[in-house]
Amino acid sequence: MAVTIHQLRQLKQQGRPISVLTAWDFALATLIDQAGVDVVLVGDSLAMVALGYSTTLSLTLEEMLYHAQAVTRGVNHALVVCDLPFMSYQESPQQALKSAGTLLQQAGVAAVKVEGGYPDMVETVRFLVNRGIPVMGHVGLTPQSVHQFSGYRRQGTSEVDADRILQEAIALEQAGAFAIVLEHMPTPLAAKITQTLTIPTIGIGAGSACDGQVLVTADMLGLSDWQPPFAKSYGNLRQSIIETVQQYCDEVRNHQFPQ
Repeated sequence: MAVTIHQLRQLKQQGRPISVLTAWDFALATLIDQAGVDVVLVGDSLAMVALGYSTTLSLTLEEMLYHAQAVTRGVNHALVVCDLPFMSYQESPQQALKSAGTLLQQAGVAAVKVEGGYPDMVETVRFLVNRGIPVMGHVGLTPQSVHQFSGYRRQGTSEVDADRILQEAIALEQAGAFAIVLEHMPTPLAAKITQTLTIPTIGIGAGSACDGQVLVTADMLGLSDWQPPFAKSYGNLRQSIIETVQQYCDEVRNHQFPQ
């Protein structure tokens, strides 16, 4: 049975944490879906881990659509949410509607995610929700604003910034967002937001008090050559793959394969 937005809210009410991982192709999406993850996020982090860009800013809507189509083909259980890439939604609510509609119609994702909780973005979220498009919000460290933040620095560390982020989260919920990602912020702030909102919060570098957690799957599997300090590797597939390929190359060169 496929996970729904309504079920995510029920999980928050039941106190059962929500598991979220990213995917960028059919093979990976199939595996993490079969493993039982609740939400598969086609995150714009694929710009770095799949396409080799230095930030998320270079990713286009066309590239995101291509990867989202591959991911949805591999998912039967989890709720699939897709990031709207940089400059595919900031210009106007109408632009956001067109971009989101493309992903829902042509890739079959269930919802989109947008970054930021400033007034214009809140209105964009309301505009999308009023037209039947489910939206996940994202506050705290928002990677598409990396240059504005002067890097991937922790957010909400001052009282003023913490209150701003709290108010952004409240405004996004009131605009109709069904969940909100809280990224790289102090644990007490994330806990306060989680207690204040009736919709689920999904943390990444925001402590254990959130209603769920998300990681970039490349970081979680140990595939990345660099990962943020708040990520956790549950394996070291990068080294395993290198060693396996080295073994193959050695056997080919030594006439051991094929037998």
